[in-house]
Amino acid sequence: MKVLVAVKRVVDYKVQIRVKSDNSGVETQNVKMSVNPPDENAIEEAVKLKEQGIAEETVAISIGDEKSQDVLRTSMAMGIDRSILVKSQNSLEPLAVAKTLSKIIEKEKPDLVLMGKQAIDDDANQTGQILSALLGWPQACFISDLKIEGDKLIISREIDEGIEKLESNLPAVITCDLRLNTPRFASLPNIMKAKKKPLEVIDISTLGIDTNPKIKIIKVEEPPKRKAGIMVKDVKELVEKLKYEAKVI
Repeated sequence: MKVLVAVKRVVDYKVQIRVKSDNSGVETQNVKMSVNPPDENAIEEAVKLKEQGIAEETVAISIGDEKSQDVLRTSMAMGIDRSILVKSQNSLEPLAVAKTLSKIIEKEKPDLVLMGKQAIDDDANQTGQILSALLGWPQACFISDLKIEGDKLIISREIDEGIEKLESNLPAVITCDLRLNTPRFASLPNIMKAKKKPLEVIDISTLGIDTNPKIKIIKVEEPPKRKAGIMVKDVKELVEKLKYEAKVI
């Protein structure tokens, strides 16, 4: 079995987000970048499948500029065998990302595609679903447990009513929830080994994909500052304010 993992480079979740001075987007220059957190769960699950002897090869893929090599090196330091960088200077929308991944999948022919449930920069939560539709493969989203028995996937996912259990055939597209596992840290020896693992670079222009954005961002603004709260003396005053001033009850 070959497992392909999609990895995105995003602003580190610990960084305070700043809007560009021209309000055209979020500032990424001189800002710490890292692997999208849910993608780390996808990486960990792929590595675990390799360690269990279920997967024969694991491949990480990212789409971005040259700097995106750092998240691929991190993926390989965590245990991924090799990586592919699809070089693109522009930020792609989920549809273009899914089309790009489908082209690589045609070439690599993986049995299983893993990715995070969503990226923390745009929270789109669309790429996995679009990719499965383009490929005609079954999908499972927000999974919290995965077992593979032959060519069958046994999947658990959290829903409002509790835990939903699904069964699917391979090949399939799966998006991973943070509850799926605990990603390992990349040790220094593995970081050094990752520098010697193969990393293929493909220019997105060679794939024949329309990457032009379908949505135009007009303006990005920070949310308004929260107003200070009001202290009340007792429950009676609280109810009166909610009823007569806020009119929420």
